Amino acid sequence: MTTSTTPPQRRWRARSLRPLLAALSGLLSGYAALAVAELVAGLVRPGTGPVTAVGGAAIDRTPAPVKDWAIRTFGENDKLALLWGMAVVIAVLAAALGLLAGRHRPAGVAGILLFGLVGALAATGRPDSDSLADALPSLAGAVAGAALLHLLSGRLPAPRRADAPGAGDTGDQDGGWDRRGFLVAASAAAAASTGAGVAGRLLGGQQAEDAVASRAAVSLPAPGAPADPLPRGAQLRVPGVSPFTTPNKDFYRVDTALVVPKVDAGAWRLKIRGEGLRKPLTLSFQDLLKRELIERDITLTCVSNEVGGPYAGHARWIGVRLADLLGEAGVRPPSKGGRADQLVSRSVDGMTIGTPVEDVMDGRDAMLAVGMNGEPLPFVHGFPVRMVVPGLYGYVSACKWIQDIELTTFDAYDAYWVKREWAAKAPIKTQSRIDTPKPFARPAAGTVMVAGVAWAQHRGIERVEVRVDDGPWQRADLAPVPSTDTWRQWSFPWQATPGSHTLTVRATDGTGETQTEKRTRTIPDGASGWHSVVVMPE
Repeated sequence: MTTSTTPPQRRWRARSLRPLLAALSGLLSGYAALAVAELVAGLVRPGTGPVTAVGGAAIDRTPAPVKDWAIRTFGENDKLALLWGMAVVIAVLAAALGLLAGRHRPAGVAGILLFGLVGALAATGRPDSDSLADALPSLAGAVAGAALLHLLSGRLPAPRRADAPGAGDTGDQDGGWDRRGFLVAASAAAAASTGAGVAGRLLGGQQAEDAVASRAAVSLPAPGAPADPLPRGAQLRVPGVSPFTTPNKDFYRVDTALVVPKVDAGAWRLKIRGEGLRKPLTLSFQDLLKRELIERDITLTCVSNEVGGPYAGHARWIGVRLADLLGEAGVRPPSKGGRADQLVSRSVDGMTIGTPVEDVMDGRDAMLAVGMNGEPLPFVHGFPVRMVVPGLYGYVSACKWIQDIELTTFDAYDAYWVKREWAAKAPIKTQSRIDTPKPFARPAAGTVMVAGVAWAQHRGIERVEVRVDDGPWQRADLAPVPSTDTWRQWSFPWQATPGSHTLTVRATDGTGETQTEKRTRTIPDGASGWHSVVVMPE
C-alpha cells in the first residue's frame, strides 16, 4: 500500500500565495461589510451607512484651515476627493486585516468588528441622527464582514511552519489549502455582496425617486411681486466676462453634504420655534406656495472664496419673505425689543447656520426660496426650500434643505461654523475680480478690453478702478444693475504695450468705502485684498 503526498513544489506554490490570498480575503470581507451595511441602511434610513457616516464625521472634525485648503485645491470636487481617499484607505485597511487574520484569525476578525463600532458611533453622532437605529447598518455590516473573514481565513494554505506531508492530493487539497472551498466561498461572497449592495441602493433610491417625482410635479406660481427686467446692458458684450445671471448648472456649490439630500416636497415640513414667538408655526411646501411670492435678483458669495475666486454667482430667486413669516409668529427684531438676536436654521442633514435676526428683518429681501432662475430649486442648491439673505456670506445665511428655524441668541448658541472658528456675523466684504484677460494671457498689443465683476451685496458698487503696473488708478465703465444686492460688471479699455504687465482692480461700495489692499485669509470672516493678473501682450 502506497501513500500519496502533496509534492513539495505544489506545497511551496500554495504557501507563497498565502499573503496574497489573505489580503484578498480581507478585501472581500470589507466589500461584504459595506454591501450589507448599505442594504440595512436602505431599510433603516438612507445616509446612515458607514461610508457616509464616517465621511460626514471626518468633515465635521476637519480643522477649518484644512477644509479651506481642500476647497482651494479640489474646488467643488472636494467631496469626490474625500470619497476616493476613503475608498483607498478602506481597501488598504481591509487588506491589512486580511493579512492579520491569516496569521491570527481572532485578531483580524476583531479588527473588522472594531471598525464597525467606529461606523456606528459616527452614525449616531451625526447632527441629523435621532435614533440608535442609525448604528444598525455599521454593526450589521461588521458582523457580516467578520464572519466572512473568519470563514475565508480558515481556508487559506497552511502556514509555512506546517511543512509535514499532506494527507493526499485529491485535487481539493494543496499543501493544507482547501482550494475548492476557498474559491467557492470567495465567489459566493462576492456575488452575494454585490446583490446586497444593489438591493441597498434600490431601497435607498426609492426615497430619492419620490423626491425627484415631487420636484418634477412642482409648478411655481407667478410671483406676486415679480422682479423688474434686467436693465439693458447689465450683461457686457465682452468675451470672457462672467454671465450676469449664472446658469443653475454652473452655480457654485460649497457645503458639507457628502451625499446631496433629496427631500420629498410633499412630506417636507418647516418648524419655526424658539424665543420671542407668540406661537410656533409649522408649514408645508404647499403652504409656502399659497403665500405671496417675491422674485428678486440676488448674488450669493461663499466665505471660502479667495480673492479673485470663483465662489460667487448670481440668480433670480423666488420665495416667501422671511420677515413676514417671523412677524406672523410674533418675532420682533432686537432694535424693537425682540428677545432673540439669532435665527438658527437647521438642514435635513443636521447643518446649523446662525443668522442675525436684525438683518433678516431690516427690510432687505431675505426669503425662504423655492425657485431659482425660473425653476424649482435644484437638489444641489437646496430643494425644496432654502434661505437666501442678501449681503451675508452663505455660512451665516444660506441654509439649504432647511427644515427648522429656532429663534435664540448668539450668547446661547454657536452654529456649526462658529464652533469651528469662523465669525458669528459675516457681512460680505467689497470685492472685485478680473475675468478677462486671464493670467499669463498673450493678447495682441493695442486696445485690450479688461473686464470682470465686483460685488458688495446690500451696499452696491459705486466705482471700479484699474491700475496698470504701478501707474495711477483709472476708472472703469460700470454696467447698470437692478439693485444693490447684485454684483456689477465693469470694463476698461487698456492700451496694451508689448511686455509683461500687472493689472490690478479695486472697487468702492455704496457707502464710499474702498476695497482694502490688505490681504487676509478667508478665515474667520472672508478674504480681502486686491485681485491682480499678469499678462504679456505681444
